[in-house]
Amino acid sequence: MRTLVIVILVAAAGFLYTYFQQASRDAGGNIVSEGNIDAFSIQVGDCFNDDPGLDATAEVFGVAGIPCTQPHDNEVYAIFNTSLTEFPGNARMGEVASDECVARFEAFVGRDYMSSQLDVLPMYPTQESWEQMGDREIVCALYDLDLVKLEGSMRQSGL
Repeated sequence: MRTLVIVILVAAAGFLYTYFQQASRDAGGNIVSEGNIDAFSIQVGDCFNDDPGLDATAEVFGVAGIPCTQPHDNEVYAIFNTSLTEFPGNARMGEVASDECVARFEAFVGRDYMSSQLDVLPMYPTQESWEQMGDREIVCALYDLDLVKLEGSMRQSGL
């Protein structure tokens, strides 16, 4: 019984260390070691993996950053502030973010969205972050439609 408790404690400590460990960046801002990236520290070109514990409607506080040289689920390709002056509600905010991300897709990938094998993953403010923190930032990430891990950057990949 004591051994089981020790094993559980060691596993929990390992999980917490990995979760709270921040990703390291080189002088150019590229992720060089995996770790957490705070939602407000995400940069264009960052690659990250999905969090299996979150569903599509979950509020995101950070992502599991990983060097783009390693297989990864997503890559950030655009970050911008919305021009909306009032929070339109979660559903409408999601639609606006998605539309704006699609509009920026081809400039990064080098292929139009409709003929690409990639899809968009918009991350956008919640009403709470909008009101309490003045959050207006929309983050556009991309991923493979077949949920295959991406290899390298998708910048000008033509996929």
